[in-house]
Amino acid sequence: MASLRSMELNINGALHAVTLEPRVTLLDALREHLGLTGTKKGCDQGQCGACTVHVDGERVLACLTLAVQAEGKAVTTIEGLAGKDGAPHPVQQAFLEEDAFQCGYCTPGQIMSAVACIEEGHAGSDDEIREFMAGNLCRCGAYNGIVAAVKKAAQQSEEARA
Repeated sequence: MASLRSMELNINGALHAVTLEPRVTLLDALREHLGLTGTKKGCDQGQCGACTVHVDGERVLACLTLAVQAEGKAVTTIEGLAGKDGAPHPVQQAFLEEDAFQCGYCTPGQIMSAVACIEEGHAGSDDEIREFMAGNLCRCGAYNGIVAAVKKAAQQSEEARA
């Protein structure tokens, strides 16, 4: 049996004490140990983007990140995007308005990448959005709606700053 390690993870602004094997991925820690199942397990090889979360504001693939690597850092999952009042994040709202999902399995990862796309300034054109979002796969082919949602949320974000 592998050795266990106690650690504190800051997930969505709350500290969680967990005891895990050092080889446990952030994805498995979130889903299996903390009950945060919004982050999806797709390929488990870093190829599909379904497990995208933010660590210290940067998007990462939780299936390729060890939980111990997230210790002392701020992790944001899809569950942590909504406002304190429960209102959807502007990107979540844009996904609803633009019908940017079908089955919904990839949606949490798509939304987390879309937030990063906008925050990092890569939403200037449809082509730029597609390039940035290329690491997130959608088997249903909702890409046009996803691009429209990112564009809409980016425009609203820009208007709010003006």
